[in-house]
Amino acid sequence: MRDEHLLTIEEAIRKMTSKAAARVHLTDRGVLRPGLAADITIFDAATIRDVSTFEDPTRYAVGVRHVFVNGRRVIADGAITAERPGRPLRGPGYR
Repeated sequence: MRDEHLLTIEEAIRKMTSKAAARVHLTDRGVLRPGLAADITIFDAATIRDVSTFEDPTRYAVGVRHVFVNGRRVIADGAITAERPGRPLRGPGYR
């Protein structure tokens, strides 16, 4: 996205957050608004990059500084913490 200038960063973020949540009918996810669940990722737009491959698909992206899931920090200063607040999400029609 950044190198090929296909989308603005704002549009790329929207496609990965609110648009994706709406597509699977998760009405409490994808936007930051009082009363909704907020999973937040703080990243460096200049350095964020997916480094996973088909041979090694579990590698984490670089450039991610902090991640909060259900209000608890799961990545702090680029390092994974011991927090595990996530849970499976199910939208209508997804069992």
